[in-house]
Amino acid sequence: MRKHWGKATISTMLIAALVLGGCGSGSGAKNNASEGGGGTEVSKEGFPIVQEPVKLKMFTRIAPVNGPFKDMPVFQDYEKMSNVQMEFIESPTDGFAEKKNLLFASNELPDIMYRSAISPLEAVRYGSGGQLIPLENLIEEYAPNLNKLMGEYPEIRASITTPEGHIYTIPGIVTLDSARTDKRWINTAWLEKLNLKVPETLDELYEALVAFRDQDPNGNGQQDEIPITARTGLPIVVAMSGSFGLDQQFGYNVNIVDDKVEIWMGSERNKELLMFLNKLYQENLLDHEVFSHTEAQYLAKQGSGNTGVFFDQTNNNFLPIADQYTGIAPFEGPHGDRLQSQGAPVPRDQGAFAITSVNKHPEVSMRWIDYFYSDEGSTLLRFGREGEHYELVDGIPTYKPEFATAETQPKLTPYAGGGAPHLISEYVASYINPPQVQEAQKALAPYMPQIRYAAPMFDEQTAQKVNTLRNDIDKYYEEQSTKFIAGALSFDKWEEFQSTLKKMNIEELQQIYQDAYDKMAK
Repeated sequence: MRKHWGKATISTMLIAALVLGGCGSGSGAKNNASEGGGGTEVSKEGFPIVQEPVKLKMFTRIAPVNGPFKDMPVFQDYEKMSNVQMEFIESPTDGFAEKKNLLFASNELPDIMYRSAISPLEAVRYGSGGQLIPLENLIEEYAPNLNKLMGEYPEIRASITTPEGHIYTIPGIVTLDSARTDKRWINTAWLEKLNLKVPETLDELYEALVAFRDQDPNGNGQQDEIPITARTGLPIVVAMSGSFGLDQQFGYNVNIVDDKVEIWMGSERNKELLMFLNKLYQENLLDHEVFSHTEAQYLAKQGSGNTGVFFDQTNNNFLPIADQYTGIAPFEGPHGDRLQSQGAPVPRDQGAFAITSVNKHPEVSMRWIDYFYSDEGSTLLRFGREGEHYELVDGIPTYKPEFATAETQPKLTPYAGGGAPHLISEYVASYINPPQVQEAQKALAPYMPQIRYAAPMFDEQTAQKVNTLRNDIDKYYEEQSTKFIAGALSFDKWEEFQSTLKKMNIEELQQIYQDAYDKMAK
């Protein structure tokens, strides 16, 4: 039988954060001090972390929307609290991967890798090679907030522990369901105008999309409405796969049923899914730019009010017309399936934080990052200073209006742009989790899987094998699926498609995932 890992409630997590006291508190008491690297006394509780200032170098990705990290309130204030001084080595998102690889290749390492998206393969390679240090003992002794979360959500530890039992990187942790799903937004203003009910099944969705196309719901006398759209490429497949009983475990096209792993790319259910999307495409119901538009163009379509159905985590991109849309439940498919297959696992943003072998203060570094896995630390990271940048509204941190804009918010926090190692809980998510989004998540909640497994950690040899197999299989699957949907490839070629996947050793890849699941579920 599969081992079920239950989740604690958010309220339990908040109580736990309070119980941890000093690790999530700005109190100045120095408790249980121990000797860190270089003979530095490290406080295991409270602040400052060290009595004498410690200087560390941090390599980090900086998103186009961000300002300099040194100007962000979180880092200015936390330096005063912790007595840890960070020198930021910032690399733009464009070219970040190359710069990161160069640091490891040249062995010119910083003390800390932050917001660094270190892949599982990189973690194993640089960890076993001695450039990243093991973190499991440091977590046990110096990271009570993180350790607590790992106890409550065992999938976190499973996703970051190598087959040899080491942890080389720490992820972002998202305990708030609505921060891990793309909602299904439908234009209820159009539904009301056309006297249609919210679709519950794929057949009802089809009828609504036809009406959006043909009955001029925007009232301009032109057939220019976009019935349904999605992000570029195959996210539309992910968004609709649950209606065909197809899940997205391990961050891949994987079902786990009765402890059996199935990569479903060549399955008959996937054929049905692609045939349904082909029908929408051929009848001009699915946006014909879904394989070509940019992210900016997709977001503009959300805000235009001229789209019937689309998918996104929050409502930030269509706030001026938010009352026009409602988040709805997954659509029931031809076999009765109604699964919310799209969604990130609790351990999100893998490889967000690591400590390198040149770091002379690893205990200090672990204490430093652990604060951001408390609600207090996460609030500082995401919102800045209380009274100046945010205020408490019904007990929840909420940006002041002047700092809640797309221009001002990214200058305050490294959260904007994604990938920062911290906790996203209900307490700190007001910006991305306003009431409308909360209601949209309630519509999805009954259809979410009990657990969402993150991609497993493999030893380097196995990871290399997985990468080699997936490079070929994923490229082929994306190319052929795009052709199937767009009508450039007939479904008469399905058996040939299945045969090619087998020749690419998809069954070997499936067995690798099966072996990983068997170890994780023990």
